[in-house]
Amino acid sequence: MKGTVGELGEFGLIEKLTSRLTSTPAVRIGPGDDAAVVTAPDRRVVASTDILLEGRHFRRDWSTAYDVGRKAAAQNLADIAAMGAVPTALLLGLVVPAELPVTWATELMDGIRDECQVAGAAVVGGDVVRGDLITVAITALGDLRNHEPVTRGGARPGDVVAYTGWLGWSAAGYAVLSRGFRSPRAFVEAHRRPEPPYHAGPAAAGLGATAMCDISDGLVADLGHIAEASKVRIDLRSGLIDIPSQMSDIGQAVGVDPLQWVLTGGEDHAIVATFPPDAKLPARWKVIGEVLNPSALPQVTVDGAPWTAKSGWDHFGDIEDGNRPAGR
Repeated sequence: MKGTVGELGEFGLIEKLTSRLTSTPAVRIGPGDDAAVVTAPDRRVVASTDILLEGRHFRRDWSTAYDVGRKAAAQNLADIAAMGAVPTALLLGLVVPAELPVTWATELMDGIRDECQVAGAAVVGGDVVRGDLITVAITALGDLRNHEPVTRGGARPGDVVAYTGWLGWSAAGYAVLSRGFRSPRAFVEAHRRPEPPYHAGPAAAGLGATAMCDISDGLVADLGHIAEASKVRIDLRSGLIDIPSQMSDIGQAVGVDPLQWVLTGGEDHAIVATFPPDAKLPARWKVIGEVLNPSALPQVTVDGAPWTAKSGWDHFGDIEDGNRPAGR
């Protein structure tokens, strides 16, 4: 194998990357043609796209190429699940410098492939070009399987707010990494490789979810999107939110209230949804608040009061570099 992507060349790199891929029954034509063909039995396609930029969304000294691949795929596939759909396919746009080792690119593809397998999807195509900075652009597709999509605009007063997955783990891991440490490992790994509860999205739709999204920018910020779209107020009860003792230990060590990570940390890609008050929710769903009629208060409150600290990630409002949320 030639050492760099420049030595291998564009088509050699494409061949090297696509040779590592697997397929699924939904893929009729995969990589190698002008375009892919993916079945859409529902006759509607759910689509989402995200971009990861080196130095802004990931650092090679913090994350392996495999980590970046898992993360890039996860944050897009989570968006599909948060619509109540089943992920089916993923397209990759990759910008790399000529001097990048080929092994970095192949390990990235291995990470993307493996995360797709977790979600039940497959990489079906994409493009690679030369550039000064590594950029990973992902487009994910999904199938609603004859169900209606669960949008952000359906929450109703009286609904309960519940989540499944991890909250604040990625932000705690980021705090650990930014201070030069690599443990506690569970939190660092949660930042490097989020684990979205993919199956919970379609399941929530079946449970009667009225609104839903994944937590990419922060719980308060993302619930703010639901509150705005639904024209309601959402009140969170901090006492209902579990904070692991180890996260509290990290917070004490770095001087941060761990509740801040839970409420404003992004990139965990947990799924939060609103449900009718009589919905029978499985144990994996944790009720943490309620939907109220709109009032003069901010659209998302915590224990009945405005949350005055930073609510979450904003690409154009934050200037700190490093591993930062890249999702919607």
